[in-house]
Amino acid sequence: MTVPAPPPTPPGRSGRTVAARVAVIGGGPGGLYAAALLKRLRPEREVSVWERGEPRTTFGFGVVFSDETLGGIEHADPVVYRELSAEFVRWDTIDVVRGGRVLTSGGHGFAALGRQRLLEILQRRCRSLGVRLHPRTPAPPAAALARDHDLVIAADGVHSTTRAAHADVFAPHITAHRCRYIWLAADFALDAFRFETAETEHGVLQLHGYPYTRPRPRTGVAPGDGGAGGGPAAGASTIIVEAREEVWRAAGLDRCDEADSARACAGLFADALGGRPLRGNASRWTAFRTVTNERWSHGPIVLLGDAAHTAHFSIGSGTKLAIEDALALAACLEERPTVAQALAAYEAERRPVVASTQRAARASLGWFEDLAHYLRQPPRQFAFNLLTRSRRVTHENLRLRDAGFVTAVEREAGLPPRTPPMFAPLTLRGLTLRNRVVVSPMDMYSADAGTPGDFHVAHLGARALGGAGLVMTEMVCVSPTGRITPGCPGLYAAEHEAAWRRITGFAHAASPGVAVGVQLGHSGRKGSTRLMWEGIDEPLPSGNWPLVAASPLPYRPGVSQVPRELDAAGLAEIREQFVSAALSAARAGFDLLELHCAHGYLLSGFLSPLTNRRTDGYGGDLAGRLRYPLEVFDAVRAVWPADAPMTVRVSATDWAAGGTTADDAVAIAAAFAAHGADAIDVSTGQVVSHEEPEVGRSYQTPFADRIRNELGVPVIAVGAISSWDDVNSLLLAGRADLCALARPHLYDPHWTLHAAAEQGYDGPGAPWPAPYRAGSRKPPAGRADEPRPRLTLHTAAPGAPGGRPR
Repeated sequence: MTVPAPPPTPPGRSGRTVAARVAVIGGGPGGLYAAALLKRLRPEREVSVWERGEPRTTFGFGVVFSDETLGGIEHADPVVYRELSAEFVRWDTIDVVRGGRVLTSGGHGFAALGRQRLLEILQRRCRSLGVRLHPRTPAPPAAALARDHDLVIAADGVHSTTRAAHADVFAPHITAHRCRYIWLAADFALDAFRFETAETEHGVLQLHGYPYTRPRPRTGVAPGDGGAGGGPAAGASTIIVEAREEVWRAAGLDRCDEADSARACAGLFADALGGRPLRGNASRWTAFRTVTNERWSHGPIVLLGDAAHTAHFSIGSGTKLAIEDALALAACLEERPTVAQALAAYEAERRPVVASTQRAARASLGWFEDLAHYLRQPPRQFAFNLLTRSRRVTHENLRLRDAGFVTAVEREAGLPPRTPPMFAPLTLRGLTLRNRVVVSPMDMYSADAGTPGDFHVAHLGARALGGAGLVMTEMVCVSPTGRITPGCPGLYAAEHEAAWRRITGFAHAASPGVAVGVQLGHSGRKGSTRLMWEGIDEPLPSGNWPLVAASPLPYRPGVSQVPRELDAAGLAEIREQFVSAALSAARAGFDLLELHCAHGYLLSGFLSPLTNRRTDGYGGDLAGRLRYPLEVFDAVRAVWPADAPMTVRVSATDWAAGGTTADDAVAIAAAFAAHGADAIDVSTGQVVSHEEPEVGRSYQTPFADRIRNELGVPVIAVGAISSWDDVNSLLLAGRADLCALARPHLYDPHWTLHAAAEQGYDGPGAPWPAPYRAGSRKPPAGRADEPRPRLTLHTAAPGAPGGRPR
């Protein structure tokens, strides 16, 4: 698309105005604020806003802002900030109602106002600056506007016609979720953010409520005055009611109009509302849709706010994100010499921020979708779980906000005083772990013909000395052809057993109380590859061994070897190899055995429909695909010591269409638990090479959370858990029983002991080895942290007592 040169304009700081003519599609808060900022920064700009609705029309009721967003508004436009500040309702507490108890957590900091008042303030600001507003006027198509405007901002919402018209360029992806919700309002001001559940014969519904206008004098105010924005004399609150789709339908809410829905919701939450009614504003039940786009701009056309991205209301406001988009876009247009460069900079700046917000939002909305799983939790743990659901608020962060609340949660959980959750013991069968930290299995590729050597003594010995409750080996292979690489260790020869006995013996002697676990596995179709640093998943240049798998499907088509499909004799042979390795592991002194059924290795290959295409009794439906892994588990469990625990590592999702789903993972976990697994180690992915994982902080933990709270089975959570604060948060919220960390233990073998020192903990959950006790306190820093010498004199003014003449 060719964009005409802008007309001559008075020079700005750069000698000219970038985007001299701007068109904004959509008169919502994001579009109006962008228009006001662009006009304020460059008064010579021509800025026009088209809005097809009435000026006072808006859906929903209150809008919530964070202090960070308000700081940006204050800096960018003090006039708007002052007007908003005069309207804000501020509060800092969250009330969670469970079991007839109101549990309050403070220190959170919220500011809200009515959506209609926000629009009025922004419209007034636009007019005062000379922005041309076109209410009740559908905008021309973005492509048409681009012919005579330098910049076209599409702020036309979640149902953006601009995005739809250029879907081939923006490449939108829209995901509908499993809950239905409705925005309503109550004509009184709540005094905190309130969350409450209604448990009905049809299932659970939940209420999210917060104030958005203060009570004010009644003189001259008609009942119900204020509509969506102003609120009545008693103030007003936003009330969102939400339920799983199947609960919503079973309760008959799918057949309710706005008035019936308001009455039904008011009845469900009569206690929270004090018997008051609810009202709507073109309110209807809808399913939340997460919007993402591969690109945000197309020539001079750029998406802003909900047109570009959405984030679930439970972690904040879409309006907040749109306002932040407008701030960033305006700044980039000031800083860059061309529109194209500014739009590229805008997207580069905002995309990671939005992606982080959307990850938190997905975690939050997933928590609410699975809310029923948490109803059995004690009230305070439930409240803590709710507050930390998005992983943005953590155990330590919440302690800073409200130490008394966190202490009460810990007391209810049975933790001794001043004991972080990560240092509570856990018993699995006859094994009691001294704390909840696991050194996750990590392939080292450093064995010699399957025999672990001095490297493994140093590597695993250091982690045992480092304080973790359980130290896991890497995957130990049950046969030479079951190795991933020539450097992978095994347990299929006498020398292997002796070498492992040396390692467990050192760990137990040097760090009394540590448990050492072995992970047994077979590489399947992912074997016969180079060492990781020589080319991950690349076949060996020579000396390859034949591969076997559930089905003859290569891991990397055209690159990897095609495996042979296992027949009955092959299945029996490998099952006996697992049994032999388990007997050897018991003799070698291991405390726990984990069966590796994840990451696309042999047993995992049977579980996934993407890698198991068998037509016999070991394929087909999930029961068939589970058959061989369960046979191996049963055979190993039969020879593994009765009082020693066994765990199973699974991939809870393949991150690929048609593969294992979270629902499948629950069924797989239930099957292993029924056969005697003491805990499920919940990982994800690495099953197929075309996976598309949604990577982020603690990104795999929701799968463990669901298995634990749906089945009541102990779980090990893993996946980008990097801080002791994350560990404490997951454990205290009841989302995991153990937390496995890999890379943090490569960075710091003494990660657990250092976590104890940083938290001021010196109890039995983190004993320092006797030779290391002198280092159990963090060393003092350099002189930068010491008191600075006084180099100046501060005296009273001349003539004052104690003053000195100038």
